[in-house]
Amino acid sequence: MEDWPIYRLSKDRAEFIREIDEFTFNRIANRHRKDLADVLVKTIYQERIRIKESPWKVDPPNERQFWNRISKRLIKKSLDRNDAEAKAAAEDILQKIIHRYSEEIVGTFQVGTFKFAQRFLTAFFNRLFNAAVGKSIRSIFRGRRHLYERLNVVGDVETVRALFQHGTVVVVPTHSSNLDSILVGYAMDQIMGLPSFSYGAGLNLYNFGPAAYFMNRLGAYRVDRRKKNSIYLETLKAMSNLSIQRGVNSLFFPGGTRSRSGALEADLKMGLLGTAVEAQRAMCQGLGIASPAASLWRPKGDLGSEKDALSPSTVHRPPSTGKKVFIVPMVLCYNFVLEAPFLIEQHLRSTGKENYLRLKDEGTSVRAWLRFIWRFFSTTSDITLSVGRPMDVLGNFVDAEGRSFDRFGNGLDVSEYFMGRKNEINEDRQREEEYTKLLAERIVERYHVENIVLSSHLVAYAVFEMLLHENPKLDLFGILRLPPDDYVFPFRAVEEVVEQMQEKLVEWKEQGKIRLAPEIHRAAADVVRDGVKNLGVFHTEKPLGFTRDGDIVSSNFRVLYFYHNRLENYQLDKYVHWKAEEIEVLKVD
Repeated sequence: MEDWPIYRLSKDRAEFIREIDEFTFNRIANRHRKDLADVLVKTIYQERIRIKESPWKVDPPNERQFWNRISKRLIKKSLDRNDAEAKAAAEDILQKIIHRYSEEIVGTFQVGTFKFAQRFLTAFFNRLFNAAVGKSIRSIFRGRRHLYERLNVVGDVETVRALFQHGTVVVVPTHSSNLDSILVGYAMDQIMGLPSFSYGAGLNLYNFGPAAYFMNRLGAYRVDRRKKNSIYLETLKAMSNLSIQRGVNSLFFPGGTRSRSGALEADLKMGLLGTAVEAQRAMCQGLGIASPAASLWRPKGDLGSEKDALSPSTVHRPPSTGKKVFIVPMVLCYNFVLEAPFLIEQHLRSTGKENYLRLKDEGTSVRAWLRFIWRFFSTTSDITLSVGRPMDVLGNFVDAEGRSFDRFGNGLDVSEYFMGRKNEINEDRQREEEYTKLLAERIVERYHVENIVLSSHLVAYAVFEMLLHENPKLDLFGILRLPPDDYVFPFRAVEEVVEQMQEKLVEWKEQGKIRLAPEIHRAAADVVRDGVKNLGVFHTEKPLGFTRDGDIVSSNFRVLYFYHNRLENYQLDKYVHWKAEEIEVLKVD
């Protein structure tokens, strides 16, 4: 572990923070030569609002005093003045703010803590697994089952393992639950056998003392989503950029937060994703630290508390000597999601502007997590992690040796993408922003290819589409206001719809357009039973369940809609031959 990049970075934390401070300062000062005071004023204003309206226990005790002191100095030394002294004061204030942010963001990695967490979590989850399977606490001490029996990892794992010898790996998973980070970390460590990654953890999680202790020492960097000012965001991006250049393997959720609708992410955040592109350009240049040409940094002592991938140039050039950055999409597939009711309510409020009741986010409750894990272990439901084909930062597939290939199978050199007019690798922010957008499109495209269709997804999609078909004059919100008690979905009708969708899914799988769970290849009736069972084991108001006669009902159309959305972008309803007399939904009088 002492050879892991994340460990070496932690040992060099002070120097790394100095690099972040210098890089961020140069970038902001160069970009805002004429309006730096305005940037500082806006930042101070936003921070004062944050402190007043959304304080957290984890915030430093001197938070208010720091910003008051910064504000007074800015007013006294810099505002409404254009002389050299005012400029120097503004730059000094900028350095202090950046350093405060970088100290907050950068975590550490302790080998002893990592080994303890490794042993403890593995033993804890395995014991809980045996208790849940055995349905009694006594089973804790006599079972021999393991968590990895319920975590299925599929995909191009061997290629990903090999790439650690050829560059920096950046894993970009989908995000459905607060449990994602734990499960992804466990799977990569215990099942895939990969070194520890640097990963972002919301600063709000540090409000819980034990969680803060471990995350502070396990390589997590802190992300405060309350902070929207440009100085904080630039500092965060600098940290990601420079850590990737140092070879630290990284994991972040490009969707930015949990999917509120239940759908696969389609709009990715460009900030951290762009740092991978920028880091690759700097590595091709051989800069080590990619700093702007005109350096303004002056240390002041104590700073205070796709869709298609791009085609390469036709001019042949020798391969770049620097290591590469590899992007690995990952899709997490759950039969049921802990926070589904809360997430879909948030989505509907934001899209429909309806007056929905505010629900408590159960995903932040330790008790709810344990209840979710217990239910997960005590059923036959699995969680699947689908590891996508690795790509370079331009979206070209790579082989196990890190070589890039275009869509025609021709080898190419990534450094050619960063060549300027003088045939030299140069920084071009506009060009790199376009590359980031193309990379985001490729990741979204791969999400839909690497997604694994589970029985719960398919049955939820089929039943909700039947509900839509039965009420063609209602919009979505009208559908969701319908009383679930008035509807019974005949088993045979659901089976027929699922069967037609299965045919298209199998065709797509053969074409390499999607992945299917093994149960999707069974008879349609078995798929329906399995899907309803998986959706009915966790939520209090079951999205789907069976009547005594074997037909299907729902207790909550909104949660059903959440699970339906997992397959929404595939438009499977277009491949169903709707026959009203055969699939009519029965309305209860």
